[in-house]
Amino acid sequence: MISDEGVIDNEPVVLDEGLTQEGIHPLPAISFEIPKEVTFAGEAVPLNIPDVHERLDKELQINCYLHSNTIFLMKRANRWLPQMEKILHEYGIPEDFKYLPLIESNLMNVISHRDAVGYWQILKTSGKELGLEITDEVDERYDPLKATVAACKYLKRAYSKFGNWTMVAASYNRGMGGMDRALDDQQVDSYYDLYLNDETSRYVFRIIAIKEIVENPKRYGFKVNPQHLYPQESLKFVEVDETIKDLVVFAKGQGINYKLLKRHNPWLREDRLTIKKGKVYRIAIPA
Repeated sequence: MISDEGVIDNEPVVLDEGLTQEGIHPLPAISFEIPKEVTFAGEAVPLNIPDVHERLDKELQINCYLHSNTIFLMKRANRWLPQMEKILHEYGIPEDFKYLPLIESNLMNVISHRDAVGYWQILKTSGKELGLEITDEVDERYDPLKATVAACKYLKRAYSKFGNWTMVAASYNRGMGGMDRALDDQQVDSYYDLYLNDETSRYVFRIIAIKEIVENPKRYGFKVNPQHLYPQESLKFVEVDETIKDLVVFAKGQGINYKLLKRHNPWLREDRLTIKKGKVYRIAIPA
């Protein structure tokens, strides 16, 4: 996430009438047209600038042909983005930022080569600064919703600095200091006028491209049966305020197995949970 250097359409695409799964064939190698007007977080993308047009075109074509990856993004997004969107609203963050974790992690609890963790790819130092608990036994960067809260705190700080959501998004990749230095050194005031390292140069365009595809899947050849989307799972929460020496035994006591406990509580990093006096944890259990 931060270093010195969006809800999916609520009306998922349905298969055309009479078209069966067996009748679907791979897309031919065609070039998709990019929209004439594009915005990110309410800010216009200057497609009249040739390199801006080409950079968005590149990311759109790439994602259109990452068929299996993009389909799985849509399936996972159906579960997670509505939950994340509520948190974005609470913090006054534009809805388009719900698409950041799609390009950051494919909505999976992965670890980057820089040791950024989770759906929002948060570094250890940044996570602690943003209020997440990170220890050997507990790492809240792996909790998709708590990580969303932490990300929102960063995004609000960045907007206070830049006053521009596109710059805020770019700074999520390169950091506020890195973007600030780039603006000063190159004497410009727009992300689209900056000459940047390849990763940051592509970053906002990757967000816009995946936003465009998941909001208009039919336009780009994606047909996802709504029955194939992953639903939000029903959970109940158990509050615990005493040390749990064996989470396997705890899980069985809740009527589930250890695998399910870890599935719904990936922030539990060991097979035990040491709880200090006065501390309370909420553990998710399938309802």
